[in-house]
Parts: sequence; C-alpha cells; structure tokens
Amino acid sequence: MLPPGGRWRHSSLARRVTLLTTIAVGVSVTFVALGAYVTARQQLQEQLDDSLRERADKVTAAISEFGYTRVDLPSYLFGASDVRLYFLTSSGGIRLLDNSTDPLPVGTPELRVARGESSSSLRTIRDDGQEFRVVTVPTQIEDLSLMVAQSLDQQEALLSRIGWVCLLFGLVGVLGAGIAGWGVARNSLRPVRRLTTDVERIARTEDLAPLPVEGDDELARLAMAFNQMLTVIDASREHQRRLVADAGHELRTPLTSLRTNVDLLIQSDQVRVGEAQQPTLPPESRAELLDDIRAQTDELTQLIGDLTELARTEPLTPVVGEVDLSEIVDVAVARVRRRALDATFEVDAEHWQVLGEAPALERAVTNLLDNAAKWSPPDGTVTVRLRAGELTVDDQGPGIAEADRARVFDRFWRAEESRSMPGSGLGLSIVRQVAERHAGTVAASSAPGGGARLVMRLPGRPGA
Repeated sequence: MLPPGGRWRHSSLARRVTLLTTIAVGVSVTFVALGAYVTARQQLQEQLDDSLRERADKVTAAISEFGYTRVDLPSYLFGASDVRLYFLTSSGGIRLLDNSTDPLPVGTPELRVARGESSSSLRTIRDDGQEFRVVTVPTQIEDLSLMVAQSLDQQEALLSRIGWVCLLFGLVGVLGAGIAGWGVARNSLRPVRRLTTDVERIARTEDLAPLPVEGDDELARLAMAFNQMLTVIDASREHQRRLVADAGHELRTPLTSLRTNVDLLIQSDQVRVGEAQQPTLPPESRAELLDDIRAQTDELTQLIGDLTELARTEPLTPVVGEVDLSEIVDVAVARVRRRALDATFEVDAEHWQVLGEAPALERAVTNLLDNAAKWSPPDGTVTVRLRAGELTVDDQGPGIAEADRARVFDRFWRAEESRSMPGSGLGLSIVRQVAERHAGTVAASSAPGGGARLVMRLPGRPGA
C-alpha cells in the first residue's frame, strides 16, 4: 500500500523505487501463486472425476456381467475401498452396499439418472460438514442406478498444503523483491548522489569546475547539462567581473580629472588677498577650467549611460513598432552635425521599414556617426548610405587595422592610437548589441578612400 500523498511526495527516491519494486513483484507473485493454486485444484478435480467415472464403469460392467446386486459386492470391482457405493431407485430409495456408511442426500440430478432422464450426473454433495464428489450412472438392472461417492478431505488437505506453499514462496518472493529493489535503487542512484554532492559542493565553494561525466546514459546527459550550465554561469561571472573592472578603470580617469579641477576651483576661491577674499585664477583660466569640468561631466554622463545600456540584456520598457530607418538616419545625422562642426556628411538613404525600437536604433546609428566624425580629419567627409537595410558609414580617417577589426565591437576595447582620444570604448559595443537585438549584424572593413567602413545590416522591407 502506498503512503499518503504528502509522505509519498517527500519520501526519498530510493524508498519509492524499493516500494514500487516490492509492490510490482508482490502483485506478480500473487497472480502466479493464485494461478498455480487454481490450476492445481482444477487438475486434481479432473483427475478425481475421471477416477470416479472409471470406477463406476467397472462396477456397472461387473453388475451387467455377473449380476451382482447384493450387499457383498467385492471391492476389487471398483478398484479401492475409499469410495461409497449406493443403488438408487427411481423413486429415490437407496440400497446401501456398505452397511457401515450412512446414505448421502439425493438431489434432482441423481433422480433424473435413476428415472432414465439423464445419462449420468457428477457433482459435489455436502453431508454433515463433509464434502463428497458423487457420480451417478445407470445400470443394466431395471429401476436401479449406481452412485459412487468419494470424500474430498484428502484433496482439500493437499490443496491446503499447496496453498500454504504458494503463500510461503510468495512471501519469500516479495521479501526478496524488496531486498533486490533496495539494492538496485541504492546502486543505480549512486551516480545521482554523487552528482548531488558535487552540485552542493559547487553551491558551497562557488568552484565552477566541470563535473566528471561517466558513460552515455541519462545520468551522463544530466551531468553534461550541468556542465553546460556551469560554463554559462562561469562566462556570465567572468563577463560581469570584466565589466566591473573595465567600468572602474574607465570611470577612474574622468572622476580624477573632475575632482582635481573642482579642488583647484575651491582652492582659488578660498585665497585671501589682503582683507578681501578674491579668486587667484584669471577669468580666462577660470572659464577654461569650467569648460573642462563641463566636458568631463558630459563624458562621465555618457559613460554611465553606456554602461547602463550594456548592463541590461533587455530594454526596460520596450516599445516595438515599425520604424523607417531612413528617418532615424536623418535625425542622427542632424544631431552629430551639431557636435562635429568641422565634418561634412554626405547622406544617401532609401526608405527601409524595420520592426524594432526607435530609440535604440537611433542610438546605434548615432554611435556609428560619432565614431566616423571622431576619426575623420578636419574638414573630412563622412559618407552615409542606406540600401536595402544595409547602413554603410565611411570616414576618411586612418582606418582600422585588419587584425583589430574583429575586436572593435568588444566592450571597452580601444586601439593603441585611440588611447589619448576621448571616448569610453563602449559606443560600437552598443551598436552590435542593438543590431543583434534586432536580428541584424554589424561588421568593420576598409573604405574605398582608405578610411574605416562600418556596416550595419537589419532585416525589414522597403518603405514607401
């Protein structure tokens, strides 16, 4: 019997396997034992019935041949002395062939044989708490039929012994099944316990070393799945560590410079000249210092915004809709023109409808244009073209070395020649992130004029 639902759900897997195995084997043994008992009972019953018919045939044949009708009928005629013989008349009267026995109750089947209405009868009769198997056959003597009865005590005793043997072997089988089930569950669940121990160790020590994998069964697949999960967690943790380290490095420079300039302003305002407190910096130097502070504040603000954008895998409040990429290009070009007054922008954009987030796409295009304007020489030209969802931005700068083209979209990566230039190294990373979020791609190559070419491809359809 299964335990209650709550206890069953909270029981161990080994206990459940053992219990289910024991129940399954117990049910099987029960059916086998019951089948064996029923088969043995049926076989014994058939053998007894055949024996009674054979003895009845012998007696009727002897009566027909020798005319025995007296009570001294010899026992050798029916093969043994373990049966009772009666003559039954058509009126229901019984003539005993053995005076030491009492007559058995006669029923309709026997009377039908005695009256010639049936060729024979065979049934079990209960008399005084004892059961007899009785066969009734007609004889050659008119108005008489022969009844042969044998007690079922020996058969019931034999069946009782068979039943006890089946029960004993059934109990032994169930006990053996329980022991075998416990052993199988314990041995088969050993890898599960080992895997559980390893996972608990990882949770306790945060050691993300791969788990050992043995074999190619379901448990091995589970271990491989855990290893894949550990790889992803390790990569995520390493990515987080690098993001924090790079962010700290990039934030340190503008913060230090900003603090130095602010301290210088505070010190200059606190110097006294005579009895009056007057600033010691000339107005031109003070204005230049304030411009530096403003520029560093803008750089710090942009850097924090870039870090916030890269830190989240999904936008906070995505507003997805169909936008015209050419309109986003026009807006981004107008914005960058106000910041890069020396650069010239040549724009040739066709309408291209994209399903996505307009603010994110505008930021990605703006970053591409800012990068081109930063690297273009004074009075340089930035060429922007949009054809069939492919946005191409060319500049006239020094270009990107072939060895560095695969890394320009990595976070915080900056070429050696760009270390002294403003920027955080996050702009192109945001471009790649936005492109991938819109099922697109971004790549770097060389422009025909010798500068850098950045290409962003976005799926969509031609616009009107």
